Amino acid sequence: NGSGHEANCELGMWKVHATQTIAIENARLATRIASATFHAAQPSRRSPHPIRTRHSRNARLVDCEPMPRAGEPTPGSLSIVLPAFDEAARIGPALDELFGYLDATAPDATAPDATAPDATAPDATPAPARLPPRIEVLVVDDGSRDATASIVEARPESARPADGPAATLRLLRVPHAGKGSAVRAGMLAATGELEIFADADMATPPDQLPKLVAALASADVAVGSRIQPDGSDMRASQPAIRRLLGRAFHALASIWVVGPVQDTQCGFKGFTREAALDIFAEQRVTSIVFDVELIHLARRRGYRVAIVPIRWEDVRGSRMRARPALALRVAWDLFRIPLIHRGVRAVVRDPDLQPTETTSNVA
Repeated sequence: NGSGHEANCELGMWKVHATQTIAIENARLATRIASATFHAAQPSRRSPHPIRTRHSRNARLVDCEPMPRAGEPTPGSLSIVLPAFDEAARIGPALDELFGYLDATAPDATAPDATAPDATAPDATPAPARLPPRIEVLVVDDGSRDATASIVEARPESARPADGPAATLRLLRVPHAGKGSAVRAGMLAATGELEIFADADMATPPDQLPKLVAALASADVAVGSRIQPDGSDMRASQPAIRRLLGRAFHALASIWVVGPVQDTQCGFKGFTREAALDIFAEQRVTSIVFDVELIHLARRRGYRVAIVPIRWEDVRGSRMRARPALALRVAWDLFRIPLIHRGVRAVVRDPDLQPTETTSNVA
């Protein structure tokens, strides 16, 4: 009976995994078909920065476009992607905080720009960074078993017109496959010229969004960092065991995968649309190590990466538990990231634009 029960459990787990894999592959196929249909009707044009890739082990390197996506980006637009799994208790307050900030800072065409400095004032200072005029918030429901999706659908922001002045809310449902998979689906479905993903618990306050937006004016990828310019670390508020595991994780990641990037796991990262299309199309890891893979891909592709110090608070309620199985999965994913992407080549760029890693101190 014991062995039969174990066999049934293994068969059930295999069926769930197979169903998730089929659903994800079907979604990828549908996206490519829709994208091909759209681009077939457009005038032929090539990217100024063609991407070199390898189609098979024995194929020669060829120039090709990044993987297309249905539709064109909205000019002057930002997509904020929030992955959510069983977040019914926290998603409502988090969206209240996010839209409270977005609505309060939305530009009003009929009112003077209160943030514009008076050029005649002797102590005039530059205006703070502004968010793009068009903003969409995309919640990716990662197969939640609770009311997460219905809470999002019932919010008034979901009924706002896409071409209106206020930030809008969309919901994307995907089969449960982990945070990395949910982020990937959201970033590939987003429509903004700039794309940022953040944790659904708002551990990074919404008022930090302008910092990533400002950094993306001169970078392709902006990585939020909880380590401040003075060396202080906002992760000090985490439990001691998580800090210890985090240091061990960083030691392995820095040696083998990401190099000098000190805070890989901050769930607050921004991308230009071109970089997002390219990097997330190559993403393969869906565990908690997916952030490391994104940074590794950005560096391999030669994108300009900005490290942006941000404010962050430790919000309790994480479902991650330090168990041997998780440790083995993390170690395995760290080990295989450079191997599965060993054929990735740098984006062909203007030779005057060298890839850089900078620390942005945008206020």
